[in-house]
Parts: sequence; structure tokens; C-alpha cells
Amino acid sequence: MCSDQASKDTLGKAYTREEALQLDGSDCLRHLRREFIIPTKDDLRKKTLSSQSTLTGSQEELCVYLCGNSLGLQPRRSAGHVSDYMKAWATKGVLGHFKAHQDSIIPPFVNIDDVAAQRMAPIVGALVSEVAVMETLSANLHLMMASFYRPTEKRYKILLEGKAFPSDHYAVESQIRHHGLDSERAMILMEPLDSEQATITTSQVMATIDQHASTTALILLPGIQYYTGQYFDIRTITAHAHSHGITIGWDLAHAVGNVELQLHDWDVDFAVWCSYKYLNCGPGAIGGLFVHDKHSQVDREAIGNGHEGYRPRLSGWWGGDKATRFQMGSHFVPIPGAAGFQVGNPCALAICPLLASLEIFAIASMPAVRSKSIMMTNYLEELLQRSTSKATQDGMEELYWIITPRSTADRGAQLSIRLQPGLLEGVMDELEEQGVVVDERKPDVVRVAPAPLYNTFSEVWDFVAVFDLACRKANSKKTNNSQGSGLLGGTEHKGWSLIK
Repeated sequence: MCSDQASKDTLGKAYTREEALQLDGSDCLRHLRREFIIPTKDDLRKKTLSSQSTLTGSQEELCVYLCGNSLGLQPRRSAGHVSDYMKAWATKGVLGHFKAHQDSIIPPFVNIDDVAAQRMAPIVGALVSEVAVMETLSANLHLMMASFYRPTEKRYKILLEGKAFPSDHYAVESQIRHHGLDSERAMILMEPLDSEQATITTSQVMATIDQHASTTALILLPGIQYYTGQYFDIRTITAHAHSHGITIGWDLAHAVGNVELQLHDWDVDFAVWCSYKYLNCGPGAIGGLFVHDKHSQVDREAIGNGHEGYRPRLSGWWGGDKATRFQMGSHFVPIPGAAGFQVGNPCALAICPLLASLEIFAIASMPAVRSKSIMMTNYLEELLQRSTSKATQDGMEELYWIITPRSTADRGAQLSIRLQPGLLEGVMDELEEQGVVVDERKPDVVRVAPAPLYNTFSEVWDFVAVFDLACRKANSKKTNNSQGSGLLGGTEHKGWSLIK
């Protein structure tokens, strides 16, 4: 199943749940589902944490969790890593920074970020020296822009998408203002040419770069767009930016652990990401960053001659030369590589779940993860297209349509489904009632993301069955409410709800 033998045509024939189960049986990653804690439907309803079915080994029916694009499920290994951290802290105190334990699955605290970077590098296609595990995505974005956004009188603008994730927009705007510039003039916002599809083509990105090249200092784009699930052509766009002498950075929040990345070979200048989505490291988990090797060299001879000898940055002691870190000197000499952009001591506790998750990725490999992901999302798309709720009862109008690109090269695991106006609340209520977990983006989009490490083809089938029912029920309720509003002289839906 993790090879090309399971083509889209093969998936397209699996229209029954029994056939979906057959796909599960031939899945070469199916054993990894046991590595994760899947909440039960009963767990989702309970109002206390005590005696949760998931944790007590109950045989209650499991929920259908297709929300890894928002928060990944907990690996079973995470508890062991966190437990060893607590034991090392309890039994060694400060010595836990340096003392290794023969029976521990985590390294000493002082080296834990280095080990995490070693395991993360293959996930993003980077040299180990190009990766640092630190801070959060937004904080790392600010640290990167402090170094890479170097506005001049002629080149001072930052190019980003008009519907960027809000935190990215806030960070860009605040960095511009920090330099004393007018954000209205210095921000170039790309908007989709087709508002219905809401995607931005590679040709549009390149044309926008061409149009503003003479005044652009920096480009910041998402590897995968959070709302539509569109996968940008990182390699092509990066090369085009560089052809104009423009630095480009990437927000990989929805790309890391989702698609195969080759940041070093693609010559990306910098990238940032979080680890609580497809990397399954828990709410607000530690982030990461990539800095291409060409930007992170340290010229010790230049430093010795009184010159800076390294790229300007916001500096902190954990980014300083390890040989002199604990000498507490006031002269900063950075570690060569991305580690030299670290500021404070990274949270060892926060790194433990990351180490646990990366062990699972090492078992699977990103090519296998991506291969299964393509098959699962293709299967989801095929079933959605065949769903009876694609059209209203009179057969004239679709109740939903997919706004994520159809090509597998242009998307990751996620499909974004836009509903007809007025259906979202009813659909989400029904999904929750049936123990199906996805997320919404108001006013009318449902995001669904099968995660190949723990989701199954039969779960995809189950989701579509429940979603089909939810759409038809929500549409029926909307129609009845509209007819009732008419009887009351045109009372709006909100007013009708209050009357009821």
C-alpha cells in the first residue's frame, strides 16, 4: 500500500466499508496506529479526566479523529519520555543537565536540543547543522525576520499572501513598524484570483514577484496554506525569488511531517514550523527553524580582527559557542549553523514529546508517510465526490465543494470543504454527536486531514458516511427554518431561533 501499486484507480473501486477494510489490511504502516492513543467516543463526551476509557484500556468504540492538521494525537511513547525527564530532574537536580542514565530514553538536558535537531533534519531535508529546535513558530519567525529583513531605501517591502495565517500577518506588520516604516506601503498582499477556489497559483506568485522585485526585501509564504490546504511549489518559487536577489522564508506549520521537504537542496533561506500538528507533540509544543548553511557560517578570524564575522541576529547565550558558554563572558561568538540563532535555554520538558514522535517517523520514513497520505486523501476525495449530499434534494445545487487543489502535487493530507451558507453549525453538531473530530473555519469551511501514521481507510469511509448524513440533515433543517421564517413575515434565521 505504501508503493505505487495502490493507484488512484484501485482506491476508486473501494466504495463499500468492507473494501475500505481491505485497503487497511494491505497498508504497510497499519502497525503504527498502535503507537498512538485514540480517544473513544465516550471520552469525548465525558466531563472529567478520571477513568477515561482511552487510558484504562476500555473497549469502547473509538472516535474518528481527522484533525491532525490542527492537533495531532498523543504517541504512547510520549509518557515514557516525559516520565524519564521527571525522574532525572527529581533524582539529579541540576546534575541532570550532564549525567546520562543507562536506563533512560532521553539524553542529558544540556544536549537534548542537539539530539532533537539530529532527528528533525531528515523530516525537513536539511543538514543537521541547519536545524534548531527552539521557541514557538511565531517567536522563531520574529527571530528570523530580525536577521533576514534588512530594508533599504529602495528595497523595503515584504511580500506575503493576503489570507496568511493571522500570526504571520501580525509578525510581518510589526517588523515593518519596528523599522519605522509604513505597513500600508511596505506590505504586498497577494489575493486569490478566483475567490471561490481561494488558491494562489505558482504563476501568480512568480508574476507578483516580477512586478515588485525592485522594491521587495523579503518574501514570506506558507509551505501549505492553512485554510485551503494548498501546497506551494517551494523549490520553483524560491529559485524565482533568488533570481531577483530576494530573500525568501517559509512558514511550514502545515507542511512539516505532512509532505516531503528538501529545504537544503531547494536553497531555502530560512523556514519556521510548529510541532503540534502532524508532528504530534501536544498543544503549544516547541517549534523549530531552518537556516541554510550559507547564511550561518562563523568567521572566527574576522571576529578576532574586531569584525562581526557572522550574520546579524538577536543573540542569546544558548546560541553562543559551547566551548565558552559557561564561562559567562560578555563577548558573543555564535555556534555555526542554525543553533547559533538560539536565544534562551530550550525547554527540555517540551522536547521530550518531540523526541518520542520523531522515533515513530524514523520507523515509518517520510516517503512512506507521504505515499500513504496521498492515497488516503485521494480516497477521501473520491468518496466525497460520490456522496449523495453533493446535491440538494432537488438535484440542482451542491451542498458542498472541495476548495483544495485536485492535483496531489499541490496539496498535502488536508481537504478543505466549503459548505453552502447556513450549514456549518448543523454539520459540526452532527459530526460531534457521532464522535467525528474535524475542525471548522467560519463561516463555511470544514477541514479534514487523514494522518497516515494513525488514521485508516475505514475511518475515512466512516467520516464520509456521517458527513453525508450531517449535510442532508443540516440542509433539511435550514429549509424548514426558512419556510418557518416566511410564515412569520420574513423573520431572519437568528430571530426564528430565538422564537423557538
